[in-house]
Order: sequence, then C-alpha cells, then structure tokens
Amino acid sequence: MKTLEIDIETFSSINLSKSGVYRYVEALDFEILLFAYSIDGGDVKVIDLAMGEKIPKEILDALTDPNIIKWAFNANFERICLSRYLGYPTGKYLDPSSWRCSMILSAYMGLPLSLEGVGTVLGLEKQKLKEGKDLIRYFCTPCKPTKTNGKRTRNHPYHDLEKWSAFKEYNKRDVETELEIQMKLSKFPVPEHIWHEYHLDQEINDRGVLLDLDFIKNAIEIGDHSRTKLIDEMKALTNLENPNSVQQLKGWLAENGLETESLGKKIVSELLETATGDLSKVLTLRQQISKSSVKKYQTMENAVGSDNRARGMFQFYGANRTGRFAGRILQPQNLPRNNIPDLYEARELVHTNNITALDMLYDSIPEVLSQLIRTSFIPKANHKFIVADFSSIERVVLAWLAGEKWVLDAYERKEDLYIATASQMFDVPIEKIDKKSPLRDKGKVADLACGYGGSVGALISMGALDMGLEEYELKPLVDSWRLANSNIVNFWWDVDRAVLKTVRERTTTTTHGIEFSYKSGMLFITLPSGRQLSYVKPKIGVSKFGSDCVTYEGLGGTKKWERIQSYGPKFVENIVQAISRDILIFSMEKLRHFSIVMHIHDEIIIEAEKHITVDEICKIMCQTPPWSKGLKLRAEGFEGDFYKKD
Repeated sequence: MKTLEIDIETFSSINLSKSGVYRYVEALDFEILLFAYSIDGGDVKVIDLAMGEKIPKEILDALTDPNIIKWAFNANFERICLSRYLGYPTGKYLDPSSWRCSMILSAYMGLPLSLEGVGTVLGLEKQKLKEGKDLIRYFCTPCKPTKTNGKRTRNHPYHDLEKWSAFKEYNKRDVETELEIQMKLSKFPVPEHIWHEYHLDQEINDRGVLLDLDFIKNAIEIGDHSRTKLIDEMKALTNLENPNSVQQLKGWLAENGLETESLGKKIVSELLETATGDLSKVLTLRQQISKSSVKKYQTMENAVGSDNRARGMFQFYGANRTGRFAGRILQPQNLPRNNIPDLYEARELVHTNNITALDMLYDSIPEVLSQLIRTSFIPKANHKFIVADFSSIERVVLAWLAGEKWVLDAYERKEDLYIATASQMFDVPIEKIDKKSPLRDKGKVADLACGYGGSVGALISMGALDMGLEEYELKPLVDSWRLANSNIVNFWWDVDRAVLKTVRERTTTTTHGIEFSYKSGMLFITLPSGRQLSYVKPKIGVSKFGSDCVTYEGLGGTKKWERIQSYGPKFVENIVQAISRDILIFSMEKLRHFSIVMHIHDEIIIEAEKHITVDEICKIMCQTPPWSKGLKLRAEGFEGDFYKKD
C-alpha cells in the first residue's frame, strides 16, 4: 500500500459550521458513521461503522504509518475526526506530514474549494451526488423531536434503510470523485515544498491559541446588559414594540421625516451626518445595537475546546488566486482594530465584570467590547506573546519587482514611506513633512489607492473625500503618484503585454523576473519562489475601455464561478500579494521551532517562553529568501500578555 484515499460521514450534536471540526469531535455523541476508502486508486469500499462493521486492521495501521500517503478532500476534517476515533486526547492529533489534501490540489490550480464545484468545472464523469446535502441533514445532525418521529432527536440508519443505502452510495461516490480529480490534475502536480507548507499550516491549526474564557463570558454578559439597556432607551424614544426591527424602525423614521431604504451600517453613518434631535439619538442607538463584532465573543465560546484553546482558524490556500491564507471560524483576519488609549484599564473592567464603571466611563460599551476582542487571545502560563510583522511589505515587494529605487532607498533608511511618497510626489524635502502633515495624508491615501492601477474611484473608496480632499484634487493626485512611481507604472504595462502575448500566442514570456506560460488551457505565472499562480481557461476578451484584455474562469466577487476580466495592474496585484505570502511562509518555516499560534496578514504571533526576545524573532523575519536577491526586509514587534494591534 502506497496511498489511501478516504472519505468519512460523521454525527455530532455540535454544529460543525459554527464550532469547527476540533470542537465538533469533542461531543460525547461524536461518531464516524461511514468510512469509504480506496487503496492505491483501486475499487472503493465502504465500512458501515454505524451498523457494526469494523475498519480492517491494515487500514487502521495505515492511518499511523508515515510511509503511506493519506488523501482526502479537506483532509483536515478526516484527520481530526480519525484522531478522535483512534482515542487521541484533545490537543493531540494524527501527524499531518503523511496527509495530502485534494482541496489544496484544486486550489493550487485555481479551481473551486468545494468538491461539487471542482467536479462541475472539470466536467468529471463521476460527480458528487447532489442529494447528499439532504442525507447529511438527515443522518449527521440532530433532528427536531416531533410526534411523527416518536420524539427522537436523531435519525439512525434503521429509521430509513432506503436513505441509508443511498447515503452509502454517496459516501462511495465522494471517494470516486476525489480519485478522478487527482487523475485529471496528475499532469500538474503540487510541488513538494507546497505540501511542506501545508503541513506547517496544519501544525499551527492543531496547536491552536488559548482564549481567556472568563474574560469572554464576562464580555458576553456585559454585551447582553448593554444591548438590553440600549433597546429600552430606543423603546422610550420611539414607543415601538421592537425597535430592533428594521421595518418598524424604518416606519418610525419615515413618520419623523426621514425616509430610508436601508438601515445598513454605511447608510446609518451617512444619515447621522445630518440627523438631529431624537432622530440622531435613535440612529446612534441603532448603530451601537448593530455592532456585529461583539458577536465574535459568542463565536469564540462556541469554538473553544475543552482545554480552552481555539483551533482550525486558518485555511491554507484559502485565496486560490494568490495562495494566501483565509480565516475560518473566528476569522482572525477580520478582527476590529483597537485604538482606545486605556486598553489595559478597559480590559480589566471587563475582567472584573465592572458594568457600573464601564457605563460611567464610556459612551458606548459595544464599541469598547469591539476594541477588546483581540485581547481575548492570551498565551499559556509562564509564556508571553511576541507579535511581529513586516513593515510595508507589499509596497516594498512592488518597488523591488519594478525597480523603483527611491522607495527601496527610503525603506532601507527606515523612513516613513508615506512621507517619502509625499516628498517624491510634491517635490518637498522629506524633513519638511511630519506624521501630522496633510501632505503625508495625501501620500498615504495615494499609496494605498494607486499601487495596482487605482484612480479616482479607488481614492474615494480609500476615504480621500472623508479626509477633506475635494473631488477636483483627486485626478491630479493620481497623476502625481504615477509620475513619482513611473517604474511601477511601466511594470503594470510590461506585465499586461506579457500576459496578452502569452495567451494570444500560447507561448512563454518573461518580464521583471516573472515567467508567464500557457499549457493545457491554463495560464501559469511562475513567481521567483518557483510557485505558480494558475488561471483557468484564459482567452483574449475586450475590456470595458474597448481594448484587448485577458479573461479567465474563477470565483468572482459574488462567489460564483464566472469569467473574470483582468489586466496588467490586477495581475501585478496578484503577483505582489503572492510573493508577500511566500515571504511570510519563508519566515514561518524559519520560526517553526517556536510556537506559532496565529498569523494575520503579514503578522506572526508566537506563544514564547519568557527568555525569547522580540529582537530575536524580528532578526529571523528579516532574513530574505534565497530567490529574492536585492530585497531587504524590516520587521517590527512587541511582547505582551494578550494579543492586540500595536
């Protein structure tokens, strides 16, 4: 036996989508119902565990044999469930190093992250059976007790043998589909170093991060208290039975002279700019009640394991255009920023459940709770967090690729890049601009908006008008940025020409150390690291401006599989973000012998022993990969007893 393909069906009373697989398997009623497998691509067999069948010894032995490669689609699920089945305690799991995931294989090729989606795009002969969702709902999740079903809370195989037979076929088909995916993509093997990265990701997910559960429980209690108080205030002002009802509140606003189609966050903020009196008070209360980030505390409580650690928060290759990580369960990439000056004091008030003091000291308790969410993550006893991140990594990688020397020089001199940009754009000596200067603000918003071809619309999206700029200033600002960064602008269009030539002529082209190639109906962009970005079924289309552009198939903004238009600056964005991701992974591998518990964008969080220093970690992060000649990196960090955004 060299390979073992696996797919399982399970039951647990814990909600998988809300809590994640690590918490899911801790339920006392967790069990594996069906175990389908194929040895070395042979016939698929289904072990009916729910009806008393046993997994053969040779298969059980294979699960712990490091020389036998285990394959599954979203293999993390199978590996963690089987760890529980084999009796591993919380925090201990099957070694991921002999596991491969066909979802990663699909993602590496720019394909969907669902088995059904991959099957459809590849046109597989044996596609995932669509009736599976109903069967999973019937057998794998608790059911509502009714008179008809005898008040039972769960459906067993014997409750519907016909459905159970269909479920076994569904289980078998999943393995057949996974095997066919691997066969279809066999001429595009995932490089071995990507599997090493995946195994590092699995180690981090298995380790998890400790949550301050007492703090979280208090935050939930304080949030409920605050919400009740805010709703009572709204009732007093509006006389509505349920002022949290969108329809009721819209009606009240209309009766008081304020018509609105929506009460979304952005709309409420806009309405508050002109609202006065009771209208302003009610909208402000609505804003506070709707503070959805406070719900993160409840999510944390749902996801935390019996050892108070949250696991499974990172999806390897979650963004399959660039290979960057995506957040799962707690979505650590989307945590609110913290900027209140008395963060420590506010946290202590929540820790001691001092609602009275919070009410007295702060205008908005939901806002305080929102800013404290990051502080729920804590190191274990006798340890500390070291939080370190790369300084301006995307801006520097972009300048490095394009040969924009003044940016690299300013970065090496440890100058503020927004000030350096403003100096270059407006021809003002750098020493004449400080962090409070309006010129720095202009340099910052221009850098953030214009690096990947953005123009006036991008400036507006980045808040240019909110910071006091007038519309007539925006186009000249774009022009000034592009003039100051002419090598970057040239890089966009060199990439644009290279991609068009590659797809049009089905050939290989190179520019700025990046290779573009066409093979078997795919566009590949080979990065300096050797990793490839994949674009499905590329062809020449016509852009909204009437010029030739490259289009390809992928997941669009609506999360549907569709044809997407792209052009030079957009491909540059993919390339820069992908290289930044490769640098992060390179550093994570260098830091592997430390306990990495989280990584968020370009930031690494380590649960460190007391003697380890921030300088030690930052020095390792500043080591550049061998493929990045001429690139110099800076990393900065801090240490603390809880996580925060410094």
